[in-house]
This record gives sequence, C-alpha cells and structure tokens, in this order.
Amino acid sequence: MFFFSNKISIRESGLLEGLCDYHCHLLPGVDDGVQEMEETLQLLQTWESVGVKDVWLTPHIMEDMPNKPERLREKFSLLQQQYTGSVHLHLAAEHMMDGLFPSRFAEKALLPIGADQSHLLVETSYYIPPINMEGMLRSIKQSGITPLLAHPERYEYMGEKDYKYYKDRQILFQLNLPSLIGAYGPAAQQKAEWLLDQNMYSCCGTDMHSLRHAEYFLNSKISKKTLQKVKELAGKMAL
Repeated sequence: MFFFSNKISIRESGLLEGLCDYHCHLLPGVDDGVQEMEETLQLLQTWESVGVKDVWLTPHIMEDMPNKPERLREKFSLLQQQYTGSVHLHLAAEHMMDGLFPSRFAEKALLPIGADQSHLLVETSYYIPPINMEGMLRSIKQSGITPLLAHPERYEYMGEKDYKYYKDRQILFQLNLPSLIGAYGPAAQQKAEWLLDQNMYSCCGTDMHSLRHAEYFLNSKISKKTLQKVKELAGKMAL
C-alpha cells in the first residue's frame, strides 16, 4: 500500500519561484533582523536558489527603533554595492502606528512601498490596537497613499468582523507566509488560512529576520491545498 502525503516542503514546492517578497528584515544592522552584511548576502543567495525574484527590504521605523529614512537609504546603498546577485532589491519600511507615528507622518519621514510608492506598510502591537488607529489610517488614505497592514493574522485583538471592517474601508492586507506553517502559533495559522480562503490578502512576504529563520521556513511543510491558494495570490499580486 502506498501513502501519499498531502504536504510538501516550502523548498521543494516551487512557492517562492518568481516571488516578490513584500516584507523582510534583511537590511543589516538597523533593527531586530539581520545584523551583519555577510548574513544578508548569504540569505539573498538562499533566496536566489529557490527562485525569489524581488525583495522589498522593510526595516522597522518605530519608537524602539527610531530609524530615519536617510540612514536607511545609506545602508541600502551599501548593500547594493556589495550584492551582485539576481534578486532585485527595493527599499521601504515597516511603520509602527505608535505614539510617534503622527509626527513622523507629518514630517514625511516615511518609506512607502510598491512600484509607484503609493502604499505604506504599517503595523500595530500584536495585543492591543493603537490609540486613534482609525485616525491614523484615515490620514494615510487622505494623503493619497493606501495603507498596507502587515501580517493582520498575528494581531490577537482582531477577528473576522475586524478584518471585514478594514477591508470595507480599503485597507490592504499583507500575509506573512510563515503564518501558514504555524511559525507564530495555531491561532495565527488559522486566521491566515481563513483570510486566504476569503481572498482578503493583497500580497505576501516572508518577514525574514535571519538565515536560521529562513532555513526553518524552507524546510517546513505546507499543505498542497494551501500551497495552491498562495500561488494564486502570488500570481496576481502587484502593488
């Protein structure tokens, strides 16, 4: 008797072939992600080996990591000088909607994402929504930029009603691919699968923070049913 697994490893699945990764922390030495240039270069080589096409580097901009766009551009320029591989690199940021966000927004101390720089990758605490979240999202939209909410499946305070509420208000969602392998626990995985089933995601990213993280992800298995849905998302997404 033969037994056929309904799961396949990310590495073998072809999921990352031609992928545009809209969220990662590979810019070295600027946040809680990769710290050394050598590790960044190794990780980009790993991405090359599985077919990743484009990577948006999205370092944190938040109270605990008060990065300035000018410094991040300088760091990005250094990486561009060092990296000579096939992955196309782009710079944006993951903006925490915290107490300092309104002033950063007013000063335009931001790094938008997307081909025409018309989207802003934003996040919140995993546990509670920020004060005046509605107002901050409204300000972003009124400026002509579309908010892109990072990994909504990870927010413990959000449920189906919240997701529908924000989608009705044209807030876009970015899927963290590791959520689908249970990297952040079963609750985040269940939410990610539901959001994927509901076609609520606009794009996806790996949210990679280290080479070790990447190897764990690539060696993990994903169901073939979920794999097909993610490939459908990846095939149509473009910011």
